[in-house]
Amino acid sequence: MAKTILVADDSPKIRTLLRSLFEPEQDYEICAEAANGQEAIVLALQHRPDLIILDLSMPVMDVVTAARELRTSLPDVPIILFTQHANLGKHLLGSNLLVDRVVSKSELGELVGHVRSLIPV
Repeated sequence: MAKTILVADDSPKIRTLLRSLFEPEQDYEICAEAANGQEAIVLALQHRPDLIILDLSMPVMDVVTAARELRTSLPDVPIILFTQHANLGKHLLGSNLLVDRVVSKSELGELVGHVRSLIPV
């Protein structure tokens, strides 16, 4: 059975890109897509993914609040912060242990490797 991933990014292009990145992966599948932090929480509780990918800048609910809520509700689910602002993300979230990894959007090719290391099959 494939490991499931929830993607939360306000950009439909990024969500489509991530879906296409994981489509060829037999061991991983995108189970849900959220356009903001609040929607990410609702979908995470509904789908219970094995891993969550969050964007740093999202409307409705900021990523710090969303990550904190997800950590409380689903403490064993790894969270990857996938952002254009990797250095800022590391300072904001990495030191508070709200996310397990911070991955730059410029390093898209490395994202699957990070997912594999956090939720191996």
